[in-house]
This record gives sequence, C-alpha cells and structure tokens, in this order.
Amino acid sequence: MYIAWAEKNRSPLVRVPSKRGHSTRIELRSPDPSCNPYLACAVMLMAGLDGIKNKIVPPAPVECNIYRLSAQEREDIALTMLPGSLKEALEEMMKDQLVLDTLGEHVARRFYAAKSLEWDEYRVNISQWEVERYLSKF
Repeated sequence: MYIAWAEKNRSPLVRVPSKRGHSTRIELRSPDPSCNPYLACAVMLMAGLDGIKNKIVPPAPVECNIYRLSAQEREDIALTMLPGSLKEALEEMMKDQLVLDTLGEHVARRFYAAKSLEWDEYRVNISQWEVERYLSKF
C-alpha cells in the first residue's frame, strides 16, 4: 500500500535484503498475482534502468512496521500510498511517461481501454458485502 523500501523490514513495497554482494536481490511486493507478468516485468526493468541512468537516489529506508504508524508519522516521513483502485492506477499510468514509453502507444492505449471496461463493470456491480451491510439498514 505504501511506497517505501527497507533492508530488514518486510512491510514496505520494496525490500533489498541486508545481505550484500553477488547474492544481492530485490523483492518487489506490488504486482498483483493476476497481472500481466510480461508488461509488469518490462515496466519494472525500465524503471530500474531509468533509476540507474539518471542516478536517482532513493529515500531513506523505512525499517519500522509501516502498518503501525499513525497518519501523522507516515506524513512526517513523506510516505505516500499506491493507488487505491484500478481507476486510480489507470490515471497514474496515463500520467507516467516512462510507463507509456515502455509499453508503447498501441499497448498502453489497448491496456487502458480494456482495464477501463473492467473498472466500469466492477463499479456497477453490487457485492455480497454491500448487500449484507446495507440492505438490512434501510
């Protein structure tokens, strides 16, 4: 949910385990298991290469449990959240030139159109949770 990284903490979006050397690895926890792995990997690799090329320095690691921080504590360390819905994610995708360039115009446009239809279908359906929660209240 939160955009952060750490070495020893497992709650951030990205974890770079503290052991370094030839066995250094990166764990990225954001891709949904149902994502298109080809598109996700292409964008992640391009983002990494962009960071190297432009010498982007990451913020300090967040080694505390993010989920136990108060809203004020998250604000104090400038912790931002990932999009909270498919619609928000699509809006962010369309604002990100690196993502658009990586996917190419055709794939980005088709992906956006397909996922927008998916979002529209999702938002007009009434879930069982909504029925159980609200039907008896009115």
